Amino acid sequence: MNGLVDFTVLTQILTLTQNTKIQVKRTIDIDEVEAMNTYFPYHSVTLFDSTDDWLLAILSGQLGIVTSEGFAFTIDVRSYPGRQPEEPDNEKVIRGSRDGFTENILQNTALIRRRIRDVSLRFELTQISTRGKTDTVIAFIKGIANEEHIEYLRTRMKKINHDGLTMTDKSLEEMLFKQKFHPVPFVRYTERADTCAAHLLEGHIAIIVDTSPSVILVPITLFHHLQHAEEYRQAPLLGTIVRLTRFTGFLLCLMLLPFWYLLIKEPEHLPQAISFIGPKETGNVPIFAQIIIADIGLVYLRLAAIHTPTPLSTAMGLVSAIIIGQIAIDVGLFIPEVVLYSAIAAILTFSLPSTELGGAAKIFMNFLLIATAAFGSNGFFVGLFLLFMYFVSIKPMGVPYLWPLVPFFPIALSRLIIRYPTTNGALRPFITNSPNRSRS
Repeated sequence: MNGLVDFTVLTQILTLTQNTKIQVKRTIDIDEVEAMNTYFPYHSVTLFDSTDDWLLAILSGQLGIVTSEGFAFTIDVRSYPGRQPEEPDNEKVIRGSRDGFTENILQNTALIRRRIRDVSLRFELTQISTRGKTDTVIAFIKGIANEEHIEYLRTRMKKINHDGLTMTDKSLEEMLFKQKFHPVPFVRYTERADTCAAHLLEGHIAIIVDTSPSVILVPITLFHHLQHAEEYRQAPLLGTIVRLTRFTGFLLCLMLLPFWYLLIKEPEHLPQAISFIGPKETGNVPIFAQIIIADIGLVYLRLAAIHTPTPLSTAMGLVSAIIIGQIAIDVGLFIPEVVLYSAIAAILTFSLPSTELGGAAKIFMNFLLIATAAFGSNGFFVGLFLLFMYFVSIKPMGVPYLWPLVPFFPIALSRLIIRYPTTNGALRPFITNSPNRSRS
């Protein structure tokens, strides 16, 4: 298959074969693999007894050979096109490694193996989908990962009957965990090899899909989406402050805009100390409509930033954020506070390390806003209660999504909130159900 084969290696093999003077005596008892190894002194020669498997190997980039006796072989001389490992754009750190996963599944497994040199590290390869035959790897450390979780993934993968994984890891997530219309992510994605290796050592399982630079990590909870590698590149105290700031940012992302709207909708609940909050002039457009319009405008601004070429994105951002926002205030479409709090809510959303959780937080924020606009303070607090119950009800792979908050594990919760020093020995997370929880 042109484009998937390393022709330099292939030429060297054929040249070496032409110069070989060894004659192999053909007898009925001769081992065909031994004969092929004599003709082709290469490290990866495989004999096939299935036409479909042989054709699949060729379509994957291997060299196919059929002998006059009817034996079918492949020689692995694959060389997939792709980029070199580089730092992911959405998981950058100030200090730390700059290599990240690529679209090459072999390269990704090598990046993990480089960090975990353990004979118990396993990579189970399988092909998923009937036509695409996408290579998928289940990575885990035997003796640390829970066997029931591994068997669960094996069973669900065998049940997948689809023609192709066009969106690779995202398609696989929806098929494995039946996500349907749930807004929250059931898995954690990472493009950093060090993050993936750290989770494997904790007893988690990684799923690597060929042609995708993201690796799926399971099982996870809500708090896994609020962690970042930068916390472990700083001193424990600084890492704890950054982590607390991120947790606070997630709560503010959910409640800041709805709570501000509640205070201006029911000003009798506004304390005297913060009586300055609230619009001095309401304008011609209702405040709730202003918030919705501003939120929709920010969504379009985000889409425009994604699709705008990089040299023009800065200019587009300045025009949209400064000029249009100021003109909208001058003409009376918005009051200044709506622009302020809408912008703060957007910044808090972008501050979350997980883009999937950021999108879900925006949906939940709008749900609280609508409940507050419809029912006032009762709607706000009932909406918070319903969101809490929704998070409690989610249990991907049987793991409570709010663990260790619900069910309450105080020691585990303290380790989530506080970034303890590495020298402080910690057990592997309870949710991984590891047979060996001690890490020391």
